Amino acid sequence: MVTPSDVAKLRAMTGVGMMDCKKALMETNGDMDKAVDYLREKGMAAAAKKADRIAAEGVVGSYIHMGGKIGVLVEVNCETDFVAKSDKFQALVKDIAMQIAAAKPLYVSEADVPSEELDKEREILTVQAKNEGKPEAIIAKMVEGRLKKYYADFCLLDQPFVKDSDKTVQQIINEAILSIGEKISVRRFTRYEMGEGLEKRKDNLAEEIAKMSNK
Repeated sequence: MVTPSDVAKLRAMTGVGMMDCKKALMETNGDMDKAVDYLREKGMAAAAKKADRIAAEGVVGSYIHMGGKIGVLVEVNCETDFVAKSDKFQALVKDIAMQIAAAKPLYVSEADVPSEELDKEREILTVQAKNEGKPEAIIAKMVEGRLKKYYADFCLLDQPFVKDSDKTVQQIINEAILSIGEKISVRRFTRYEMGEGLEKRKDNLAEEIAKMSNK
């Protein structure tokens, strides 16, 4: 069943009219990715039309949070230096950097997830489905559906946007593409969190006070 929210989501992703979005979703049984491809094949998806263009300009943006406790570097590309210096593009880069700081993605997109990581996740989800007593015939489809939650947790472009959880980061980028008129893509990022991965000292306050009293 195609819902109004699905239609609105596809419209935000592509810039195509509501009726065409509804038709695309109906033609693809509600599959959002296939609907985007459908509109692109029909020559209607404005943002998708720019996907094959070269984006070699852009900026490396940064964001520091919590007084230096979290830091992010992110490379966001566009087509021209003029756009890279524009306020809209700079604001988008800052929003993406803030997203990375807040939501801790591990990868830019689904394509960046290592195959061994996906295989491991599929194995875990398959065992879960079996333990729930799901019919063998539908387990594979269920697992692929549940992988979307994994992508939404760990892939930047699939994450709900921290400033508007009704949209994904990819939708925000697509809206910027429609507004700015150039291809925009996130190439890579690095997130640092103070003390991450280090073994932290665990002091027993009572013992420390006792030691000080005996001196």
